[in-house]
Amino acid sequence: MLDPDICKKARLSRDSRFDGKFFTAVKTTKIYCRPICPATPPREKNVLYFLTAIEAAGAGYRPCLRCRPDSAPGSPAWKGVNVTLERAIRLIGEGALQNSTLQILAERLGVSDRYLRQLFKKHLGISAKIYALYQQCLFAKQLLHQTTLPITQIALASGFNSVRRFNDCFQSQLGLTPSQVRKSKSTTAQTLQLQLSYRPPYDWSYMHHFFKLRAIPSLEWCDNQHYGRTFEWSGSTGYFTAQHIADKNRFNVTIELSDVKNLKPIVNNIRRLLDLDVDIQMLEQDLQPHIELKTGLRLPGIWNMFEAGIRAILGQQISVIAARHLMTTLVAVLGQSTRKNKLFPLPQSIANNELDFLKIPTSRKQTLRNLAQHYMSHDNPDGPQQWLKLKGIGTWTVDYARLRGLSDPDIYLGSDLGVKKALIKSAPDFNSDRASPWRSYLTLQLWSQL
Repeated sequence: MLDPDICKKARLSRDSRFDGKFFTAVKTTKIYCRPICPATPPREKNVLYFLTAIEAAGAGYRPCLRCRPDSAPGSPAWKGVNVTLERAIRLIGEGALQNSTLQILAERLGVSDRYLRQLFKKHLGISAKIYALYQQCLFAKQLLHQTTLPITQIALASGFNSVRRFNDCFQSQLGLTPSQVRKSKSTTAQTLQLQLSYRPPYDWSYMHHFFKLRAIPSLEWCDNQHYGRTFEWSGSTGYFTAQHIADKNRFNVTIELSDVKNLKPIVNNIRRLLDLDVDIQMLEQDLQPHIELKTGLRLPGIWNMFEAGIRAILGQQISVIAARHLMTTLVAVLGQSTRKNKLFPLPQSIANNELDFLKIPTSRKQTLRNLAQHYMSHDNPDGPQQWLKLKGIGTWTVDYARLRGLSDPDIYLGSDLGVKKALIKSAPDFNSDRASPWRSYLTLQLWSQL
């Protein structure tokens, strides 16, 4: 529940630490805003507070065109409350309801569609389909604000099959027409500039160091303020470069891709890769009693589970530098060339190659092929527990892939040599279970002490 007195102090101070934690709706204008909105603060008697943007929209308020609530860093009220709902939200963000049904989504989650409807109603106050539609419209609004894509391509990138359907939904959900939002002239360019916000603190220096130490030439690039890489997503190929803007609490992201249809899940994956949606202050309050912390550490992601698995296999029992050298060779030989550098090798490329160019044991080469063949033969190959059935893959490999490929927040790499060394130094009798559900961040904190 929201405390109106606390919300009042937060919105009047425009403190960025409250950005995304609640939204302010103004009764007289029927507009809802972020706590950091630069507009003249309304009188308290004219204000209502909502935990989420979707609740404000459901109550009949439209988003402010100045502070743009759609760009606020996410801090959903349900986060950590229900794992099934969290997975459903993630899958909807990837487009699970754009070309499928709620029943199929429920089956993927292992629950009934009735139970899934109840979860959305209880925690968000709306149906799953309305939630998905609203997220599509918010993403379209972000593209209208920040890019010069034509309306037709924005409709397609947001998951709508026609401009007419897009216009109708946009106006019904947000109370605005696309033309009211758009101010710039359109172009057919496929290079986009987006702003992805986060809630501070954010230790970019550590994230940058982590990425740079493991960056694969021709696949990734990293300097003091930038991280970028090539990618493939459901047939769309491209690259992104994220520039850290510390004083704005955001990344300016340049994206170039071959097909805008998959833009929304690609942007969501970039947010996951940079760990922009975690409420780091709340998390660190939970961890603080158990271990000395470096504030602002985020989980550095890997583009997908397949790449994370390949990196984990090649990194077994060797140094980070040695693993990076092997990865560089793998990408150089098997990666598909693009207009900008190379893509990560496809499962087919690894499965059908003897991998003689890699100076590793024959058994490890076979483990790489085993994982690649698994991805070729399964409809849902990311289930990491299935990997344990593959010869050469153990618990550490699965857990590392989950930590970086899925950004699972509760993975403790207790068998990792670096983690063991850090614990001996700082807390030899520490029980990691006390850090749940944030044990991935505990692992990262221990790595940072080396």
